[in-house]
Amino acid sequence: MTKSIAAFQDEFGRITGWPSDRRRAHQLAILDHLTGLFEPGRRYSAEEVDRVLRDHSTLEDPGVLLTELVDSDYLATQDSTYWRADSRPNG
Repeated sequence: MTKSIAAFQDEFGRITGWPSDRRRAHQLAILDHLTGLFEPGRRYSAEEVDRVLRDHSTLEDPGVLLTELVDSDYLATQDSTYWRADSRPNG
């Protein structure tokens, strides 16, 4: 069962909060939603990732989202470059 993330979004669809660890299913639903913002097979610089997360959240520090995306294996990283972990980057 996929959890709804509506309780953690504003009227523009931006993420407004991070659920507690007790609500891991909601955290994973948010991470899945955020992963969909990144194009499969494309490499992103740290600045590009930060911009995407800032544009799609109202969190004061969207770095928590990046940490969760990487630690939960939604995004992979090497040498300050990021890509979706479910697809190989081109080039």
